[in-house]
Amino acid sequence: MQIQLLVTGKTTDSRIAALIDEYRERLRHYIPFEFAVIPDLKNAKALSEEQIKLAEGEAILSRLTPAMDVILLDEHGREFRSIEYADWLQKKMNAGRDLTLVIGGAYGFSPAVYQRANGKISLSQMTFSHQMIRIMAIEQIYRAMTILRGEPYHHE
Repeated sequence: MQIQLLVTGKTTDSRIAALIDEYRERLRHYIPFEFAVIPDLKNAKALSEEQIKLAEGEAILSRLTPAMDVILLDEHGREFRSIEYADWLQKKMNAGRDLTLVIGGAYGFSPAVYQRANGKISLSQMTFSHQMIRIMAIEQIYRAMTILRGEPYHHE
C-alpha cells in the first residue's frame, strides 16, 4: 500500500516546501509516500472560477486509477481527532488499496471529482490556504504513523 498526497499547484512558499520535504523524509521510514503536484493552469486569470474547477478536476482525474481509494480534503468532510485518524488510516492500510488524499485548488473540486471520490475528510472547520493545508495533511499522516507504532511524537 502507498499513500499519495495529490495537490493542485506548486508550493510557492519556500518555508512550507521545506517542511513538506522534512515530513516526506520522515515518512520514508513508515510507508511508501508520494507527494504529487498537478501543475498550475496556464492562463488561469482568463478563466472563470467554474472553468478553473473543471480544468483542475480533469487534471486530478487524469492522475487517478480505478484501484485507488480517493479521499478529498474538503471542508464538509468527516473530522477526526488524531488518534481516530490513525485508526482510520490503519483500516485503510489493512484494506491494501493505495490511498490518494487530494487537496484541490482555491475554488474547490469539480462535480466529477466529487463523484469519483470514495470519501471526504476535513482537517478543521476553519478555512486554510491550500498551501498551508499541505503541511498540515502530511504532518497528520506522520503523526498517525507514530501513533500506530506507539512512538512518543503524539501526546495525549
